[in-house]
Amino acid sequence: MDSLTQLTLGAAVGEATLGRKIGHRAILWGAIAGTLPDLDVFVPLGDAVADFTYHRSASHSLFVLALVTPLMAWLACRIHPRLAELRRQWMLMFYLVFATHVLLDSFTAYGTQIFWPLWTMPMTWSTLFIIDPAYTLPLLVGVIAALVMTRENNRGHLVNRFGLVASTLYLGWTIVAKTLVETRFEAALRAQSIEYEGLFTVPSPFNSVLWRAVVRTDGRYYEAFYSLFDGDAEIRFTPHTSRDELLAGLEQHWPAQRLRWFSKGFYAVAERDGKVVVSDLRMGVEPSYVFSFAVADISNPHPRPIKPIQLENSWQPGALMRVWRRIWDPAVGIDARTDAT
Repeated sequence: MDSLTQLTLGAAVGEATLGRKIGHRAILWGAIAGTLPDLDVFVPLGDAVADFTYHRSASHSLFVLALVTPLMAWLACRIHPRLAELRRQWMLMFYLVFATHVLLDSFTAYGTQIFWPLWTMPMTWSTLFIIDPAYTLPLLVGVIAALVMTRENNRGHLVNRFGLVASTLYLGWTIVAKTLVETRFEAALRAQSIEYEGLFTVPSPFNSVLWRAVVRTDGRYYEAFYSLFDGDAEIRFTPHTSRDELLAGLEQHWPAQRLRWFSKGFYAVAERDGKVVVSDLRMGVEPSYVFSFAVADISNPHPRPIKPIQLENSWQPGALMRVWRRIWDPAVGIDARTDAT
């Protein structure tokens, strides 16, 4: 999730765990701990693909964070010696903040290696868009209430807890919504006799009503959208070609193979400006994807491996208005390159 959401979630968990005992310090330390795992983005790992695929690995491991927890508790007790007797409560708070951070990230499409290093497969439950105001706002209201309301009673603390409950209920709703839309997509694929190897669904920006599906087949992929307000409207699957043959000769090229693994097979291969480009189909809208990498130069008889280069996407901010219109109208098309009119 975005940095504001993780900071706010950490602050809310901190308040819920220790707020009544240590006051605003719980919110401050919760916010710090909620931000800490994402600082790995500032650590260069050698190339663009490594930076992309190792983010949310060790820094988001439940095991690694369990080892970091006593260090954070020690630091807090050093800074607040009068609260040193609460060391166990400090540890509980820090680990709850860490655990909720990485589990929430697992509900997005990116991929979070929460069991690293025992099992490195990224978790991609993909029920939340990376920024979802409906999830964040209840947390934000609760934290602000705990900050501004008097500590002489528990009202602010209770509002904070209500915010946590509300955001958790919304998270549960997104799981239900994903189940409903996947059932619709699967039924439509059967009705249209489309054979496929994999189906990936993800909510569109800032909501959990309009969903996007990526369907992968051999050398081809389809994109479709379905809103919970579409009812029985026909789902249109738009086919696109993936030039998988361009990866021939790159079997030992780590960036190319790493992208295929990290995307769980939901990738597209294309030629662009004389280079072999691999795009992660899970994040973005055709033809503009957040994570696209040039991994080789076109040459005969096989592509020549290069150090990967991340390409800019062509998403137009005005296209977000099309997302909003598509929620209510199945006739509206979504093209990331086109501004709304």
